[in-house]
Amino acid sequence: MTTPLTNPSERHLPSPSMKMAELMSTSPSLPGVLTRMGIPFGFGDETVEEVCRRQDVDPETFLLICSVHASDGSLPPKDRIRKADLRDVLKYLRRSHAYYTEVAMKELTDALVALTEPCSERHKSTIRRFFNEYKDELFKHLEYEEETVFPQAEAALHHGNFATGDYEENHSHVEEKLEDLKNLIMKYMPSVCGQQEIFRALTCIFTLQEDLAKHILVEDGILVPIVNRKMHTTLESSVDIPGDKGEELSSREKEILVCVAKGMLNKEIADAESISIHTVITHRKNITRKTGIKTVAGLTVYALLNNLIDINTIE
Repeated sequence: MTTPLTNPSERHLPSPSMKMAELMSTSPSLPGVLTRMGIPFGFGDETVEEVCRRQDVDPETFLLICSVHASDGSLPPKDRIRKADLRDVLKYLRRSHAYYTEVAMKELTDALVALTEPCSERHKSTIRRFFNEYKDELFKHLEYEEETVFPQAEAALHHGNFATGDYEENHSHVEEKLEDLKNLIMKYMPSVCGQQEIFRALTCIFTLQEDLAKHILVEDGILVPIVNRKMHTTLESSVDIPGDKGEELSSREKEILVCVAKGMLNKEIADAESISIHTVITHRKNITRKTGIKTVAGLTVYALLNNLIDINTIE
C-alpha cells in the first residue's frame, strides 16, 4: 500500500523523480489535478519530471498543487512557493473553473432535480431557487476571477504589482451558502424524499466543498505570493458544529426567524418585538446554533420548509 502524502509542513514535497503512478495513488483528488494541468494518463512508469516536461508543465509547480490537494489544509514551504510557475498555476485555476461550471454544477443540479421531484411544488421551488441563487453567486465569483484577478496576476509579471484589495473584497463567501444547502438537505427535507437521492446530492456537495477549499488555498497561498504581493488578511477557518435537529426552536426564536426571513434588520426586529438589539443578536445566534444554518437566504428556506412562513410573504 502506498503511503499517503503527509502534511507539507512536516516533510519535504515529493521529489520530481517519484513515479507519477505512485504519486497519483496517494490521494483520490490528485488525478483531478493531473487533468487540470493538461496531463493525460497513460504515463507508464515515467517519473513526475519526465511526464511534466513532456507536457510542457513545470514539475515543481505541479507538485506544489498536488501537495495542497493531498494535505489537511497546510501550504508548502514558502521557498518552494516562490519558485512556482505562474503560467501553470493559472492553467490549473482556469481549468478548475471549467470543471465547476461544466461538470460539478451539472452533477449537483441533476441530483437536486431528482431529490426534489417527489416534493410539493412549494418545497421544490424553494430548494431549487436557493440553489440557483448559490449557483449564480458562484458563477459571478468565477467570472470576476477570470476577467479581473487572473489578468492582474499576469500583468504583475511586467509591472511588479498585484492589487489584491478588490480581489479580497470580491472573494465572496460562496462556501457558506453551500454549507447551508448541505444542512438543509441533510436535516430538513420532507420524508417523501428518497434516501439514495439525498445521499447522491450530499456526495456532490461534499466533493464540491472539498475541491473549492483547495482551489481557494491555491489562489490565496500560491497565486498571490508568486506575484510578490503579501496578503493583507488571512483566511479564517472555523467549523461550527451543526445544531441537533431534536433541539427545537423556542416560540420567541421562531418569531425572530420569521422577521429575519422577511428581510428585517436587527434594529427593525428589536422595535417590532419590543426587545433590545442585543437580545435579537442572541436569539439569532441560538437559531444558527440549533439549525446549523448561517445565511439569511438559508434561514428563509428553513422557515419555508418548516411552515413558519408562506412563500407569498417574501415574494
